Amino acid sequence: MKQYVKTRDQLRDELQVDPEQGLTASAVITSRDTHGSNKLEEKQQEGIVHMIIGELTGFLNILLMLAAIVSIIASHHIADGAFIFAIVILNTGLSVFQERKASNAVSALKSISAPHAKVLRDGSWQQLDSTLLVVGDIVLLEAGDYVPADMRLLETTNLKIDESALTGESVPVDKDAEVKLSDPTPIGDRINMAYMSTIVTYGRGLGLVTEVGMKTEIGNIADLLNEVEDEMTPLQRKIDHLGKLLGTVSIVVVILIFAVGLLYNAIGFTDFAILDLFMVSVSLAVAAIPEGLPTVITVVLSLGMRKMATKKAIVKELNAVETLGSTTVISSDKTGTLTQNKMVVQRLFDNNKVLEVTGQGYDFAGEIKGSNENVDLISRIGLLCNDAKIEGDTLIGDPTELALIPLAAKNKLNQEETNKRYPRVDEFPFDSDRKRMSTLHQVDSSYHVYTKGAPDQLLKVCNRYLLNGEIHDIDETFVQVVNLANQGMAHNALRVLGFAYKELSDKKSVKDEEKDLIFVGLVGIIDPPREEVKDAIKICHKAGIRVVMITGDHKLTASAIGKELGIITSDKQAMSGEEIDALSYPEFLDLVRTTNVFARVSPNHKVMIVKALQETGEISSMTGDGVNDAPALKQANIGVAMGITGTDVSKEAADMVLMDDNFTTIVDAVEEGRVIYANIRKFVAYLVSCNVGEVLLIFVAMLLGWGSPLLPIQILWINLVTDSFPAFALGLEKKEYGVMDHDPIDPQASIVDRRMGIAVLFQAVFLTTAVLISYYIGAHVIATDVNLGSTLAFITIITGELLRTYSARSETTTIFKMNPFDNKLINYAALFGMVLLLIVLFVPGINTLFRTNVHLTVGQFFTAFALGFIPLFGGELAKLFK
Repeated sequence: MKQYVKTRDQLRDELQVDPEQGLTASAVITSRDTHGSNKLEEKQQEGIVHMIIGELTGFLNILLMLAAIVSIIASHHIADGAFIFAIVILNTGLSVFQERKASNAVSALKSISAPHAKVLRDGSWQQLDSTLLVVGDIVLLEAGDYVPADMRLLETTNLKIDESALTGESVPVDKDAEVKLSDPTPIGDRINMAYMSTIVTYGRGLGLVTEVGMKTEIGNIADLLNEVEDEMTPLQRKIDHLGKLLGTVSIVVVILIFAVGLLYNAIGFTDFAILDLFMVSVSLAVAAIPEGLPTVITVVLSLGMRKMATKKAIVKELNAVETLGSTTVISSDKTGTLTQNKMVVQRLFDNNKVLEVTGQGYDFAGEIKGSNENVDLISRIGLLCNDAKIEGDTLIGDPTELALIPLAAKNKLNQEETNKRYPRVDEFPFDSDRKRMSTLHQVDSSYHVYTKGAPDQLLKVCNRYLLNGEIHDIDETFVQVVNLANQGMAHNALRVLGFAYKELSDKKSVKDEEKDLIFVGLVGIIDPPREEVKDAIKICHKAGIRVVMITGDHKLTASAIGKELGIITSDKQAMSGEEIDALSYPEFLDLVRTTNVFARVSPNHKVMIVKALQETGEISSMTGDGVNDAPALKQANIGVAMGITGTDVSKEAADMVLMDDNFTTIVDAVEEGRVIYANIRKFVAYLVSCNVGEVLLIFVAMLLGWGSPLLPIQILWINLVTDSFPAFALGLEKKEYGVMDHDPIDPQASIVDRRMGIAVLFQAVFLTTAVLISYYIGAHVIATDVNLGSTLAFITIITGELLRTYSARSETTTIFKMNPFDNKLINYAALFGMVLLLIVLFVPGINTLFRTNVHLTVGQFFTAFALGFIPLFGGELAKLFK
């Protein structure tokens, strides 16, 4: 039987606890041995050596290291091999550093547990470290205390607990020890329980500890965090697949070239030495691998992180930047993210009609559209029967009571002046049985009772109502009118409060006079949606991104907010936690495809929802701010925590933190992620097309019996130096028009899709053609000088790849429709590449190393340079193929 179902006497007997004495010292030891300690356990982190080995054994890294070793052995040029090793070490170091920073969510979870607790042991109250608590301890809870363990409440006096971090519900929960609940009851409705790490906001209570440590609800969350396994991001999977593909192609082509060379030797077509064949194979192996790709990706993602930070989105891990661009569904918390987290009165019922109240949040600007005696009284009661205060930017008190202060201000009432004019002389505080609060105020020579509370409970102590300045007896018709007004507001996600009063000739106890009241009216209070969120959700839908709201609030409230924001159009698209529990998992998987609002959910539900979305093929972004959100944040492809209201636990579990807690910032980050992903595609296409072109060049030259037009050191120079700077520049290309007008990138699709494949093929063929012509001119037309042919081929391939950068700025838009000065970095990269080319050609010593120390005329140079425009033409031609 669940603890919340049992009576207090049952639990005391079961745990053998004396309510007057508490546990004895021996009973504490026995309980700790039986039920464990009040500590949260942390999953053991992977060792740093194991993490480094894991990174180094990645397929692309292995290929890079082999290329480095081969290049050092074959060319005896240690610097080039060392440069490749430096790239591998840099990327490994960054990845390990990020992994070590991650997985601190449980540590943060431990830090919010109560540091101390007031405990009854051996007949006396003691202040103990909360980790020393055991099952069976009796704990005193007072306003401001953290709840130190899960407990069944024994006594409550106006006790309210803020459980938003655990359940997501924005309003503090009224607790009642007397209530007996049935099984199952959602965690947010267990008003006879208190849970570890929630906060007491009002009143006091006594609790009997029923669970400690990892068996608490918070411990369950810690377990969920430990169980979540990190998965590769879509980009990581795609780059890994690309590396394997290129490596496989490299091996096949190397074997093929060896076979062709040996066959040509056998038939007498060529006379290649085995060493020459080996050198050609080395050239192919080096040409096939884009050595600069990991570095370019790392730098571009890092710069993307910095850019997002300027937009108030702090991205904690590099790969999260790319994942944002692939997001297909954003699962968002309601309070503070989709809504303003500022309760405001939006409607007022004066016993006759519903009046609109304008204004935002706790701002006093706005008006009540229609004023009468009822409105004046509602405003005054709301201001005086109220323990909240607004002092400048400081908010003190319950959010619902805070909303009543701006309402009064809109009716020209000042809180301080009104309190002085009508001083409070007695009060009867709110409790969960009555669901009302009453205060007694001196009004000139008489006294007034002012009461506010739940409409149904307030009507029970009213026998009259005020309308148009006259007092009437309450009848069944009036009750129906009030109920209809109440239901109408509730269906629009409004929290409804009723107001009443009565006059006394002399001072009496307000507790005794909370009867025979005059009903004045209702107000409807809401945490309104952020205005900009509606437009952001429209942008998401246009971009093919689903928006799902996951909240701890009641289904009726969540559904109404969902409709207003455009997340759902029908109540059928909303589901509660209880309804989830009633479904089999296959049934839930089917419904999760069409359900966009999940209400009254537990932490387990949140993880279940995220997993189900992932199983249906979605790339899920999950937002949250509470402890209860942490497992789902970690499970999601991209977890997003709130920077203002978020707990340390949620921030540690998340991949990104919003510094303004605004849903719109998520959409901006998704857009930036798409831009970065598009730019990654551009430089991947550029680098791969260059490398495929080099492989095709050497392969065709071998088939023609020419040998390799380029030396391994020349290919290394092109791949590591000349190609890298244009690739960096492409990675920083500005946003293209319509980036949010298409569906997200298919996470299962290869990064080299059909469009990119065509572009790569065209560029490779045109590059190969241009370089072979250049080589032929130098080696066979001008002179029979292989070195001159290689030098002209070297000039053409570098020029062709530098000019190709301008075409690679867009996959669809031609260079004639682009401003060449929009991306100045490309101009600098092209200029720098040409300077490097001239250095290799004409600086003594360096040109000897690269074997470009040949007699080169101006005409020969410009002939090779002009042939470099052919690959640019091929890149533009590829854009015609949709």
